[in-house]
Amino acid sequence: MNTQQVADRLVEMCRKGENMQALEELYGDNVVSREMPGIPGEVTTGIKAVFKKSEDWFENLEAMHSASVSDPLVAGNHFSVAMNMDITTKDRGRMQLEEVCVYEVNNGKIVNEQYFYSM
Repeated sequence: MNTQQVADRLVEMCRKGENMQALEELYGDNVVSREMPGIPGEVTTGIKAVFKKSEDWFENLEAMHSASVSDPLVAGNHFSVAMNMDITTKDRGRMQLEEVCVYEVNNGKIVNEQYFYSM
């Protein structure tokens, strides 16, 4: 898949709530995931560790009140999407998340992701 196809597929899967399946299908084995500076687990490397990070996030999720994912914006082998969520977590309660997610694609797989957000 090219970058546009990966981007479209990720958006499609996230809109369906198939986030964990997206990791399995679209992410490379050596993916690097970056959160905002100072956030625990700021850099996570490798598909197994990224999968575990995502499992932990969903385990901490009490309720997803609403969520939206923008259409992707593609430039070369990078793409970005905006995600907005109204969620309740076990450790922080209810909050609104607005984030920009930037991805890098190589050989049809996501190899880097970085999240920029405010809570």
